[in-house]
Amino acid sequence: MHENPISKEIVDAAFKIHTKLGPGLLESVYEVVLAYELKNRNLRTERQVRVPVEYEGIRFDEGYRLDLLVEDKVIVEIKSIEQIAAVHKKQLLTYLRLTDKRLGLLINFNEELIRNGISRVVNGLKDST
Repeated sequence: MHENPISKEIVDAAFKIHTKLGPGLLESVYEVVLAYELKNRNLRTERQVRVPVEYEGIRFDEGYRLDLLVEDKVIVEIKSIEQIAAVHKKQLLTYLRLTDKRLGLLINFNEELIRNGISRVVNGLKDST
């Protein structure tokens, strides 16, 4: 499955969750519920995926963790904060580059309207056509 249909399912699941739970919960709550919802949609979803960082040929296991990795193609970073900053999108782009993935979604569940809290970040993604 291409990244775009996967992202459509992720966004749809985020809308459903936000409608039922609303804003204001901890990021960890949204993470576990979104993972549950995506698995129910038959999407392979991993939580807190460790990703090492390589620098000058040395591997550092103290890298970072992805909130969610869906179908080994789309990185989902979950926030529950007042406002997304530019650094959050830059961070996700760095994650995409380091993992050689092409699409990431930054989802801030702490928005009154969830559509205002969803950002697509791409790393060389082309249309599926």
